[in-house]
Amino acid sequence: MRTRDALYIDGRWTPSSGDRTVKIVNPATEAVFATVPEATAEDVDRAVRAARGAFPQWSTTTVDTRTELLTRLRDALAGRQEEIATTVSAEMGAPMTVARQVQAGLPLAVLGSYVGLLPSQPFEETIGNSLVIREPVGVVGAITPWNYPLHQIMCKVAPALAAGCTVVLKPSELAPLSAFLLADAAADAGLPAGVLNVVSGTGSAGEAITAHPDVDMISFTGSVRTGRRIGEVAAATVKRVTLELGGKSANVILSDVDGDQLRRVVESGLYYAFFNSGQTCTAWTRMVVPAALHEEVLSLAASACESYSTGDPRDEATRLGPLVSGPQRERVRRYIRTGIEEGARMVVGGKEPPDGLARGFYVRPTIFGDVTSSMTVAQEEIFGPVLCVLSYADEEEALSIANDTIYGLSGGVWSADTEHAVAFARRMRTGQVTVNGGKYNVQAPFGGVKQSGHGRELGLYGLAEYLDTKSLQL
Repeated sequence: MRTRDALYIDGRWTPSSGDRTVKIVNPATEAVFATVPEATAEDVDRAVRAARGAFPQWSTTTVDTRTELLTRLRDALAGRQEEIATTVSAEMGAPMTVARQVQAGLPLAVLGSYVGLLPSQPFEETIGNSLVIREPVGVVGAITPWNYPLHQIMCKVAPALAAGCTVVLKPSELAPLSAFLLADAAADAGLPAGVLNVVSGTGSAGEAITAHPDVDMISFTGSVRTGRRIGEVAAATVKRVTLELGGKSANVILSDVDGDQLRRVVESGLYYAFFNSGQTCTAWTRMVVPAALHEEVLSLAASACESYSTGDPRDEATRLGPLVSGPQRERVRRYIRTGIEEGARMVVGGKEPPDGLARGFYVRPTIFGDVTSSMTVAQEEIFGPVLCVLSYADEEEALSIANDTIYGLSGGVWSADTEHAVAFARRMRTGQVTVNGGKYNVQAPFGGVKQSGHGRELGLYGLAEYLDTKSLQL
């Protein structure tokens, strides 16, 4: 049993003022394998006071000093990569190949990107007779999800620290252990006391952070429902709030894609839909295809689905691990039943457990054809390995389908002509679009429109979220 019996507050491991703990369940075995403290409102207050006390000195450190400390933090995390990978795999079910490359590797890439860009950033400029200064916002409350636990943490903590802010971090109660590893690394790196504080717990801890009058900004990633609540609570103290919420991303295959390219495009679309067992806010869960290609696409997708082996995350051959929890598994199964009831054609998959996997929170990878935009499975975020294939008559209808949800986080578009794809992508109402399989870029802005939230993470745009602008008229 991995037991963490203290919170990281003011540079020290400190017992909680309460006696309650949160049990961490391995989703592959359904067994409790770790516990962490359930922080109280008093614990949150101590963490906020520590962050507030550290802010004056940290906010006035030089860029060189912050760069050096972030470099040391990156190096301390790099030395823990395998431990991070095995920990994240155990707490949320990612296969070890994904855990190593993405769950452990991507946070290092994000932190490294800020180490690289911070020294060249001007925090002052002259405009006419004015000196314009960019200053850190203050104390940041970072509330993060379980699907990419350390990556989502790093998307907030790295730019906040780079900007000169101090942080109170509340990780998901389903996957908090990587946040404790980050605190270990921060201590080893010599990050000053109070600059980073970690309080584990449930939604009540997150609400206490959001409501605290000495927290200047909330950065949240999670569900639309919780995002709405954070906006309501934060409004009482007029905090800055950035929200990265749900998605129902469309992957549009334009009509000039055919032959061998079509096979590659469908296989890529399935990968982006099923990666991390579909537990990705940007997952391309709607494949929008020309009506004339609908049956061929379904056949190609069903064939490609055969390679998605579901099983023990520790097995290097596993491509799909379990979902994070029992309630999440039941949610996905419910959506599969709803899809069938509303008339979608189930091509592969289903609501029953995969063969030989009665134990563990596993779901069969599922593909639906004959889906229309009015169906529940085409409108609501499922957060599991479920792909919906919708057909269109012309590109205007394709665009209408792509934009026909409350979300606007991500998407894809494919064409034999890159300019054609870019022209279509420009009209998609979403925060980012991958054109013909373009590579993920940790320095490009990430975030959504509509009910996918507001604000941006990563790169210079992510750094800007943690800075206030002041002008001095000279």
